[in-house]
Amino acid sequence: MTKDDCFFFGKISKTHGLKGELTIKLDVANPEDFTDLRYLLIEDRGNLIPYFIDYYKINGDKMFVQMQDVKKMEQAMIFIGKAVFLPNEMLPQLDDDEFYYKEIIGFKLIDAEKGEIGAIADVLEYPTQAVIQVMRDGKEILIPIHDDIIQKVNKKSKTLNIKAPEGLIDMYLNM
Repeated sequence: MTKDDCFFFGKISKTHGLKGELTIKLDVANPEDFTDLRYLLIEDRGNLIPYFIDYYKINGDKMFVQMQDVKKMEQAMIFIGKAVFLPNEMLPQLDDDEFYYKEIIGFKLIDAEKGEIGAIADVLEYPTQAVIQVMRDGKEILIPIHDDIIQKVNKKSKTLNIKAPEGLIDMYLNM
């Protein structure tokens, strides 16, 4: 399984207790959606390695987990700082008007005023704002992901309709 088949679930931040338990800082909107996990995929030197779970508890944005074959603090310490992934199939289903960022890559971006802008190349996540990246005529266009801008998502036709702030798209095209 590759990273393309998975989503980032969190990062192991520290050990918990004396029996090899780990604390994972979760990076998901609703941690309570993940109530039946049997394994985690932990990144090690670019590879995703499955580790089976004995038990876990979610508290807010943290997960305390005991993995099989990791029963001592010394064994658990090697996992600190490692990224944790889950297969895309484990992502909770969203309503029709909601989307995961990686899901819209390749969708056509259509502006209410300018028409078709191009295919979504990526979604860039900055600390204050996520933006849609579209390349058009060799120029990068960045559109903020915001409820006031996103008008409609159509997963069947793979289109994302927006109403960009006045002058935003022209600013990029006239550079």
